[in-house]
Amino acid sequence: MKFRLITVFSAIVLLASCGSTKNTNNDLAVNVSIDTQINLTNVLQDKVPVTINPGRFTTETVTYRLPRVVQGTYSVSDFGKYIDDFKAYDYKGNELSYNKIDKNTWVILNAISLDYIKYNVNDTFDVEVTGGLGGDTPFSPAGTNIEPDDYVLNLHGFIGYFDTLKNNQYKLEVTAPADFIRSSALPNAGSITSADGKTITTTYLASRYFDITDNPMMYGKFSVEEFQVGDIKIVLSVYSPNKQHSATTLKDAIFKMMQGQKAFLGDINSTPRYDIFLYLSKGDEDSPKGFGALEHHTSTVVVMPEDMPKDALEESLIETVSHEFFHIVSPLSVHSEDVHYFDYNKPTFSKHLWMYEGVTEYFANLFQVNQALISEDEFYSKVISKIQMSLQMDDSMSFTEMSENVLDDPYANQYYNVYQKGALIGMCVDILMREESNGQRGILLLMKELSNKYGKDKPFQDDKLIDEIVAMTFPSLRTFFDSHVIGKTPINYNEFFNKVGLEITESRVETSYILNGSELIVGGDGQKGTVFFNDLVLENSFWAEQGVQPNDVIKEVDGVAVTLQSANNIFQDVFMWKPGKDIEMKLDRNGQEILIKTKTTQSYTNGEGLASKQDATQEQIKLREAWLKG
Repeated sequence: MKFRLITVFSAIVLLASCGSTKNTNNDLAVNVSIDTQINLTNVLQDKVPVTINPGRFTTETVTYRLPRVVQGTYSVSDFGKYIDDFKAYDYKGNELSYNKIDKNTWVILNAISLDYIKYNVNDTFDVEVTGGLGGDTPFSPAGTNIEPDDYVLNLHGFIGYFDTLKNNQYKLEVTAPADFIRSSALPNAGSITSADGKTITTTYLASRYFDITDNPMMYGKFSVEEFQVGDIKIVLSVYSPNKQHSATTLKDAIFKMMQGQKAFLGDINSTPRYDIFLYLSKGDEDSPKGFGALEHHTSTVVVMPEDMPKDALEESLIETVSHEFFHIVSPLSVHSEDVHYFDYNKPTFSKHLWMYEGVTEYFANLFQVNQALISEDEFYSKVISKIQMSLQMDDSMSFTEMSENVLDDPYANQYYNVYQKGALIGMCVDILMREESNGQRGILLLMKELSNKYGKDKPFQDDKLIDEIVAMTFPSLRTFFDSHVIGKTPINYNEFFNKVGLEITESRVETSYILNGSELIVGGDGQKGTVFFNDLVLENSFWAEQGVQPNDVIKEVDGVAVTLQSANNIFQDVFMWKPGKDIEMKLDRNGQEILIKTKTTQSYTNGEGLASKQDATQEQIKLREAWLKG
């Protein structure tokens, strides 16, 4: 699974990984199916009722949990915080006693008499906005939504597990209004319409609890498009509250992207179907603010702003969903025991986020230039941006050490680097392999070979992966991993660019209307509650041409008042501006109102760029071609 956080003031953050559960002895319950009901027609006070019937137990106590952590989030979510009115009943309808031992765990007493449990579920989108339950809340794409016309059912937020029954089959019945659209990554085992025709109950089957957490759903009033890309069926579900976008309008961009990804992957084909659930936030105070995506093995949940222009939304979806789709390689086909035997309550983490997230992110960028969806210069710009962002993190931290301890300080706040330096590690390994093989082998081929060796049902041993990679490839990779992945030595990227006839140079580079490269050109004054341009605005060609000065307070953007509270939403839109857009901005300069009303032109700043060396040899150019197009 994967998070991709996009916020202007955190400079655009991205986050993934997957897993399954370890076989245990299931002799504590008589029946093998855990029958579960979610009723969307009986929602009271924004809470969905859930019933869990596990069959008859043979022990005095049983433990039921909601996940503390879900795969790939690398943060604590505590989904038990969103459970109200928990009750356990015996076969005579009497309530059983239980002890709640932490936020996510209920120990039920006299479990031999347990018939079923019931509770109500609050959605996390609302709490994310209000901060109502205190502490951290799940990032939106991992969260849940309960609205009259849309339900985002990340099932790990509704359904828990009994400690001893994680490998039992689940039968899930979802009851909803008959006019709802139903979109699910879980297999549909049939539907029953009520006698009055007002509701439909759909049954889904999951082979174990992992499949519950790994297969999200969307119910409500939204649009769906299904299309084929080679031998993979793509299902695109789009909820747009104000109908600004639809699955139909976004289908072509997703099809083109998926077509390019399928061509890039070649014979890697580990899923016959891939689901994309896109929730578009209308941007008011009651809407989710965590824009990005959470990856599952064969699907992804995406949250984006609804008011993004179509071309900007498509660009963001390509950046985001392409990353998620490439997770069908890792961790679906290549993963460690930590992932395969994931513990939702006390997880351990693999040392190899450089591969799960980094290589996946690298592929999400490389395939675009490989399939001519972007130019080489655009690809180089992405690489330079990742270098700049990575250098804002701890560049001398062991990457394997950070990965293994990602929930703890000081490693947790370095997680974002898996999408920056992690991707650059993948790039360096790719270039090294191309050099050693005269352009014939790269990291995509390595991942194919690892997929063939392991596959989705066989995990690798975490401590042995790098040894295996070196044995499968070249001794030079041992030196690289020891120094720059296991070790703490920063990477000299020019050394690798030189191999393909490139060099980092100072140049005039394209930038956005809110950043110079990776640096924000605005700041905030907490005491005054204002947002202003900082000194870097003078280095942004567009704003410099408009006569903007440092300390100019930004009062309005396109008629919307700018405050510290509204700034993040507003500047996310500004980040998406393209040349040719009509804009209007009101500034306050020492009490004088300054009105800027113009059409945007491409903005530039001075910064580092990646360019071909004037003395590049034919051998270097040939290696570059193999790297980018091979």
